[in-house]
Amino acid sequence: MSKQGYIDEAEKELLHTYNRYQIVLDKGEGVYLYDTDGKKYLDFAAGIAVQAFGYGKKEYNDALKAQIDKLMHTSNLYYNVPIIHAAERVLKASGMDRVFFTNSGAEAIEGAIKSAKKYAYTRDGHAGHEIIAMEHSFHGRTIGALSVTGNAHYREPFEPLMPGVKYATFNDLSSVEAQINENTCAILFETIQGEGGIYPATEEFMKGVRKLCDEHDILLILDEIQCGMARSGEMFAWQHYGVKPDIMTSAKALGCGVPVGAFLMTERVAEKSLVPGDHGTTYGGNPFVGAAVDKVLELMEKEHLTEHVKEIAPYLEKRLDELVEKYDFLTARRGMGLMQGIVCEKPVGQVSAKALEEGLILITAGSDVLRIVPPLIIEKEHVDEMVEKLEKVFQKMK
Repeated sequence: MSKQGYIDEAEKELLHTYNRYQIVLDKGEGVYLYDTDGKKYLDFAAGIAVQAFGYGKKEYNDALKAQIDKLMHTSNLYYNVPIIHAAERVLKASGMDRVFFTNSGAEAIEGAIKSAKKYAYTRDGHAGHEIIAMEHSFHGRTIGALSVTGNAHYREPFEPLMPGVKYATFNDLSSVEAQINENTCAILFETIQGEGGIYPATEEFMKGVRKLCDEHDILLILDEIQCGMARSGEMFAWQHYGVKPDIMTSAKALGCGVPVGAFLMTERVAEKSLVPGDHGTTYGGNPFVGAAVDKVLELMEKEHLTEHVKEIAPYLEKRLDELVEKYDFLTARRGMGLMQGIVCEKPVGQVSAKALEEGLILITAGSDVLRIVPPLIIEKEHVDEMVEKLEKVFQKMK
């Protein structure tokens, strides 16, 4: 079937919730993707920060194939070995004490919210607690996750949403403090805002919120779904600040393509939050995803992926800064590690579409940011190739 034939068939059959780019991807190798016409693309989106090892990683693929032949699913009515190994690795990497595996990032946020509410309910003996979230945040598409997403455009069609959510200004400690009252049970934010425009938390904000939480027995929930799993140069971005959350969420590169998420917590929270009957999942944490998470974390440690990100990120930042200096319509670069954004006064949707014509896959964040979240295995040569292709796009748009 032709490329257009596939697209036409998809538009007849799939619910139209995405304005997809007009290519049909077929296979991948390393940091490159190929469409059904055989065209090659340098991938600097990594499936929205998912494919940490790029494509065709043999050790990862072999682990999944072996688990498929052995056992894929049993339900959580029974123990299974792969998820026990995966749990051990993710707790070691994060320094947290307990983990619950979900099927997605949005489900991880749901579990984090429920955990915080149950903690406060156990402590106070009543419901009706509130959560402080951040403006311009993004936490997912389910009703609970939408309720803490600080973008009215996403929320309005689905209201009324979960009550008891207040919004503060990210990186503005006084705005957070102003929202705290006797009913506040948690403060929730992304350590690096993703969809909101690639904004890292400041050290002052991180430490200040942690202090407020400690003073008021409020739980700090950090969303590491996009910025975690070595992307920032540490396994989790909060580790740069030395500020440990009470609850954190993970997904995306946790499974490197296998749909899996997780929420993790300290023992203090676990002792007063979810108990049998409070939460569950049919597929979450099954042997197949357990094998994926176990192998991902094994390989990240074995191949020193955080060190590699720390080595390559300064070069990426340097080349992006050169672009900002060269083109008047690029006004800023911000980010951390291999999660970078360029503020662009040209229509960023058009930029990403034209980049495809040059064989470069980029995505956007917000209305004016080109988001750069490549596989974590990129080398300087791939950065140079990305810049070369992007310059061709910019030259055409001057």
